[in-house]
Amino acid sequence: MRYNVEHPPTQHPVPGHSGTAPTEVGPEPLTVEQVMAVARGRASVRLSESAEQGIGDTRKHIDTLAAAEQPTYGVSTGFGALAIRHIPPERRAALQASFVRSHAAGAGDPVEPEVVRALMLLRLHTVATGRTGVRPETAHALAELLNSGIVPVVHEYGSLGCSGDLAPLAAVALALTGEGEVFDAAGARRPAAEALPEAGIRPVTLAEKEGLALTNGTDGMLGMLVLALRDLSELVDVADVTAAMSVEALLGTDRAFAADLQALRPHPGQAHSAARMRALLADSPVVASHRGPDCTRVQDAYSMRCSPQVHGSARDTIEHAATVAERELAAAIDNPVVLDDGRVESNGNFHGAPLAHVLDFLAIPLADVAGIAERRTDRMLDVARSQGLPAFLADDPGVDSGYMIAHYTQAGVVTDLKRAANPASVDSIPTSAMQEDHVSMGWSAARKLRTAVSGLRKVLAVELLTAARALDLRAPLRPAPATAAVRDLLRTQVSGPGPDEHVAPQILAAEQLLASGEVHRAAAEHVDPVLGGHS
Repeated sequence: MRYNVEHPPTQHPVPGHSGTAPTEVGPEPLTVEQVMAVARGRASVRLSESAEQGIGDTRKHIDTLAAAEQPTYGVSTGFGALAIRHIPPERRAALQASFVRSHAAGAGDPVEPEVVRALMLLRLHTVATGRTGVRPETAHALAELLNSGIVPVVHEYGSLGCSGDLAPLAAVALALTGEGEVFDAAGARRPAAEALPEAGIRPVTLAEKEGLALTNGTDGMLGMLVLALRDLSELVDVADVTAAMSVEALLGTDRAFAADLQALRPHPGQAHSAARMRALLADSPVVASHRGPDCTRVQDAYSMRCSPQVHGSARDTIEHAATVAERELAAAIDNPVVLDDGRVESNGNFHGAPLAHVLDFLAIPLADVAGIAERRTDRMLDVARSQGLPAFLADDPGVDSGYMIAHYTQAGVVTDLKRAANPASVDSIPTSAMQEDHVSMGWSAARKLRTAVSGLRKVLAVELLTAARALDLRAPLRPAPATAAVRDLLRTQVSGPGPDEHVAPQILAAEQLLASGEVHRAAAEHVDPVLGGHS
C-alpha cells in the first residue's frame, strides 16, 4: 500500500541526497525555514554539541530518580489516572513498551508525510532542549529515523490536543521500537521491524521517562500550523493577483486602492494588499480605457472594492498566528519536565489551547477570502453584471456553457470552507477518567485547516481561470503587464476562449500552477520592483 492523499506526497529524502545542508537541532528555537526544510525540503538533521551535552546531563538526573525509593511521576509510576501506582525497576521497560503500544491507538487514513516529518523534527527539538530526560541514544535514533526517509504511519484520528498529540506521537515512538507500520524511503507501507534494519537503524528499548518524553507534546499541531502559514502567506498573495485580474476583467477601477485612502484605516495587512493590487494593475490599458469622463460608473461592487480590506485582514491574522508559532518553536513541551536544578515537575504546558485558537482563527479569514473570490467569479459570469462579457464566458452561449459549472464547483468548496470555519477548540470532551477533563481539540483544528487550505487553492484556481478568459475576451484591450504575465503562464497549460472543453482538467492545471508557486513568482517579477522587493 502506498500513500493515498489528495496531492502526491513530497518525495521522501534519500540519505545524503537531500541537496541541502543538515538542519542542526539544539536547545535554541527552531525557525519556520528549518521546519520547512525538513518537512518539505528533505533536509537531514543532526544534534548540536550543546544538545548532546544537555541531553546527557539531564539523563543523569532521571537515572538518579529512577534509583530512588520515593516514586516520581513518569519515571517510576504509571501514567495519567494510573499515576498512583509505583512500578518496580524490573517492570519499567515493560511499562514503557506498554505505554507506547497502548497510546499508539490512532484510526483513519495516514496523515501526510510532510506533517509526520514536521512532527518528528519538533519532538526532536524538545528532546534537544535537555528538558525531557531522554537518553542520548534514543535522541540519535529519532534523528536517524528522520534522515533515513522512513515515515511512521500516523493516523488521522487519535489526538485531542491534550496531553499534546498523544496517539500521533506514540505512533512515531512505536516505530522507534521496531513495532507498528511505516512508509519506507520509497513510499511503500511496511512493518517497522523490516524497514528499520534495512536502513541501518537499531530499534530502541525505551527506558524510564522516555515513553512520556516522546509523546507528550503539541508537535503535530505546531507542524501543521507552520505548514499552513507558509501556504496561506503565498495564497493570500495569489488572492491579490486573481482579484486584480477580476477587477480588470470587470472594467473596475484601481482608484479605491489609493495609498491615501488606505492610510485612513491603518491596518498593515490592508495597506499591503492595496499596494500589491495597485502594482498589479499598474499600466493597465484595460483600466485606462474607462478612466475618462465618459465612464458613468460611480463605484465598484464590494467584492472588487473591498478586496484589500478582506485580504488584508487575513494577512493580519496570519501575522498573529505566526507570532504564536514563533513562540511555540522556542518551547520545550513535556510533562513532567526536568528543570535546571534537577527537579522533575508536572505542568500544563502540553495543553494545545494557544495553537488550537489560532488554527481555528485562521480558518475564518481563509473562508472569507474564498467567499469574496467566489463573488467576483460569479459577477464575471453573469451577463447582467459583467460589463459586456458573454454569458458564462461561453463561446456560443446556449450551445456552450463556458465556466457555469466551474462556478458550481467553486461555490461548493466555499460552502465547505464556511463549515470548516466553525471552531474545534470550543468543543472539549473529558477523557482519562476525568484526569484530562479539558482538552484543546487542536489536532482537529489543524486537520480541518489543512483541508481548508487545499479548498482555498481550488477556489482561487477557478477565479484565475475565469478572470484570464474574461481578460482575453476584452481584446484588443490589453491587461497590465503583471496580470498579463499570469494570464500567459496559465495559457501554457489551459487553452483560451473557444468552444467548450473538458473543464475539470483545466481546474486541476490551474490548481497545480498555484501549488507549484509559479503564479506567485510570475506576479512577483512585476510587483517586487514596484514594492521594493516586499510583495
